[in-house]
Amino acid sequence: MAEFNPNQQFSMPMFNSWVPPRVRPWIYLLFAFCFQLSGGVYFANIAHMMGSTSLMREDIQLVAMFGVVGVNMPFPFLFRYKLRFTNRQLLINAAIVIAACNILCLYVTWLPALCAISFIAGFFKLCGTFECFSNIRLWLSPKQDFGIFLPSIYIFILAAMPAGNWICRELTIAFDSWQMMHWFVTALMLIIALVIFSCTHPWRMIPKKIPLISLDWLGCILWSACMLIVIWLFTYGEYYNWTDSSLWCSVLIALPVTLTVTIMRMNHIRHPYIEPFVFKHWRLIPILALFFVAEVMNATPNVLQNALTGSVLKWGFTSSSQLNVCEILGYASGAIFTILWGRGTPKWGFIPRLGFKYTQLLSVGLAALLAYQVLMYLYVSPALNIQRLWLPTFLRTFGYAIYFSTMTLYLKDLIEFPTFFQALTVSGFIRNGVAESVSSGAYAYGLRHQVADTLNRGLHSDFQSILLVAIKEMFGWMCIIGALSLIFMLLYQVQPVRSTMRRMPKLKSLARTVLRTHPTN
Repeated sequence: MAEFNPNQQFSMPMFNSWVPPRVRPWIYLLFAFCFQLSGGVYFANIAHMMGSTSLMREDIQLVAMFGVVGVNMPFPFLFRYKLRFTNRQLLINAAIVIAACNILCLYVTWLPALCAISFIAGFFKLCGTFECFSNIRLWLSPKQDFGIFLPSIYIFILAAMPAGNWICRELTIAFDSWQMMHWFVTALMLIIALVIFSCTHPWRMIPKKIPLISLDWLGCILWSACMLIVIWLFTYGEYYNWTDSSLWCSVLIALPVTLTVTIMRMNHIRHPYIEPFVFKHWRLIPILALFFVAEVMNATPNVLQNALTGSVLKWGFTSSSQLNVCEILGYASGAIFTILWGRGTPKWGFIPRLGFKYTQLLSVGLAALLAYQVLMYLYVSPALNIQRLWLPTFLRTFGYAIYFSTMTLYLKDLIEFPTFFQALTVSGFIRNGVAESVSSGAYAYGLRHQVADTLNRGLHSDFQSILLVAIKEMFGWMCIIGALSLIFMLLYQVQPVRSTMRRMPKLKSLARTVLRTHPTN
């Protein structure tokens, strides 16, 4: 394979010659979006699954969160997969495994098995998505600018979440069956496998096949277990009434034990799943804290807004679908904003790049997240209509996309590429499931506490009025937390690590690095 040079024309040699070159990247872009729509269990189906299965809401949420954790765990292995398997093998296997997991989720009722299936589906979801985007990176950014490439892929990754919920709700309404989303995703995956099988031929990034040795599979399982224990604790915390339950306390004791074993093993093997020096980087803790703030503020719709629209206003699927459209527009607009006003090359097309500092971009994103909390605090009332939620929903997703994209760019600017994927996994400990579960559990506990306090004071007689007051108070607390976080962000200068953003590395040079650090003999 020839060495890459900046003037090399973009090509996709894995396709057969009869496939038009201009169509090839669009096929992979569509496939990446389809992979992002997939999963094991879908959040939009929780209510319907509760009605047709013996699972509780907490059970289904746990199964879904297993899939979210599964998405985070392949990062340290992804580049090794590209050196071992062909593009055709990676995509066909990912599509077939996801299709099988979706079918199994329809018939398996044992909770541990469902959790394992969901985890596997999430694992291969990221494998398929990465393989698609890694092959069109020079098409998305011919100058190898991460400031364009990363926000561009986040347009599809973030927008796929509300798009999947919208599709799920529409299919459920049209066919009166929550199983239709699983069959729809299964059909998409089989179509992907068929197209890849018929339109491509075996192609590997480098001619030499590098075996999958020195991969720390046990480390991946242990770190996954640590995340899942935290998720279990906050998912079932309200159900078991926290420390009043002996089972909950037993799981709580298992957390430090598992974490200790994981860290000790990480420090005593040659090629751990995550290298110890990644955790020793002095700027990693502030990055994780910033991710946690954004996730906490972005998690309010899961409990507070849903309690308002479902328990008080009694809105149905149609209203939720309208908000999904606003979320898609917000995510796409936020990622595009990061491209246009972030740091990188001097110009993007005909629009000048203003080169905002990380602090400025993060402040814009955090301000938009805070604006959502403030508007929701002002809008909470029994006379609220769906149109008034369009702007808050757009602002929340707009701000989260800016925050998410900018923090990933800062992480890439900070850490060398060979360990960047490990750093992504570490940040995913906060982003992919843990922060959302902690926030949802904390909001549910706070909501119950506020309801009990209002009942004790005897301020209202009916439950809906009591719940409305509790929701408003919780949004008020989030306004205070968001305002303090924004003030801190404005005072704390997160400067660029260097004057120019790192370029995407040459794939062949990365392969040589892997061979040097993980010898095959």
